Amino acid sequence: MAWWRQLWSRFDPPPIPDSHWRRALSACPLARRLDEARQQRLRAMTGRFLARKRFHALAGADLDDRLQMLIAMQACLPALQAGARSLRGWREILVYPGEFKVRRSHHDEHSGVVSDIDDVLIGEAWERGPLVLSLADVQLDLEQPWDGYNVVVHEIAHKLDMLDGPADGVPPLPDSIPRRRWISTFQRAYDNLVADVARGRHTLIDPYAAESPDEYFAVVSELHWSQPSVLRQAEAGIADLLRAYYGPSPAPG
Repeated sequence: MAWWRQLWSRFDPPPIPDSHWRRALSACPLARRLDEARQQRLRAMTGRFLARKRFHALAGADLDDRLQMLIAMQACLPALQAGARSLRGWREILVYPGEFKVRRSHHDEHSGVVSDIDDVLIGEAWERGPLVLSLADVQLDLEQPWDGYNVVVHEIAHKLDMLDGPADGVPPLPDSIPRRRWISTFQRAYDNLVADVARGRHTLIDPYAAESPDEYFAVVSELHWSQPSVLRQAEAGIADLLRAYYGPSPAPG
């Protein structure tokens, strides 16, 4: 039995054992490159996360204790500045072996027809509900940490965004970040990306970010943690705001 499963009812679980933590750090470059103070905060938050959340392996996913800890570490990274309370309000992590399908109802405003559509996803975050992940993509992100993508960071960005209601690209902000500046900077950058994508232009930011303001926030959050130099080249104002919101990126360069 994993050590943290014995601590479910405890409010403050003891620190993650040194051997477990060293092994996890060696497999998670994003955490390994943090400074010592942030590593210690991450260690404490990861321990609380593992004690308070429940993992469920679905469809035969091979989810061992090591992978659970690595998912927990990456989930806590975006919340380091905001603190453990920013991960409140949900409990379950559902893990599939790879891509999974989600059936949605689509209403055509012109015809009035409602149809069911299957979306193929690698991650999803529900407001007040579970975090859903593709294990294959989690593992790929650990193997290729600096390629601009991280499914756990992406979905936790949505969770942070939804702390004050439906996702809109504006999470609860610290007093040090003016809300008006955040909204105006993000809106301008999002509008620029939407226009570039509509014209078929090459963009440094993944075109998926043009889907909606909340997806833009989640995609640029991935870049902050994994390829901040690309984000700065594309949108320096967004890079500055995310550094203030998340803290310095551990990415090299």
